[in-house]
Amino acid sequence: MLIKITVAVLLFISPTFPQNLAQNGPWCVANRKVSDQVVQAAAVWTCQQSGADCSRIQLGQNCFLPDTIKDHAFVVFNTYYQHFKHQGGSCDFHGAAVITQTDPSHGSCQFESIPVSNYRAKMK
Repeated sequence: MLIKITVAVLLFISPTFPQNLAQNGPWCVANRKVSDQVVQAAAVWTCQQSGADCSRIQLGQNCFLPDTIKDHAFVVFNTYYQHFKHQGGSCDFHGAAVITQTDPSHGSCQFESIPVSNYRAKMK
């Protein structure tokens, strides 16, 4: 009986099962269906008015490349969302952003994902 249960558990947690979805995400990224102009306006607001740290998209920093409006907005929107979602911050930016369960990290540009439960634990 124990062997059958063990095999069932091992099959459930096999490497083909997307385990990272249960542990990471969501991320907030630019909506690729929205024009660059709309995305850029939202990203500028996020950097200038919201208090989000946008230093990672500056020339020479780890998230500067690829140097496109939408790629920079991925970083900016996610930074804002991860740091303000526990205070009611959303991932919308007037339609310029969307939630994804796919980690947008690439190369040395790593996107953080902070579960809301982590904030709740810190607040207690």
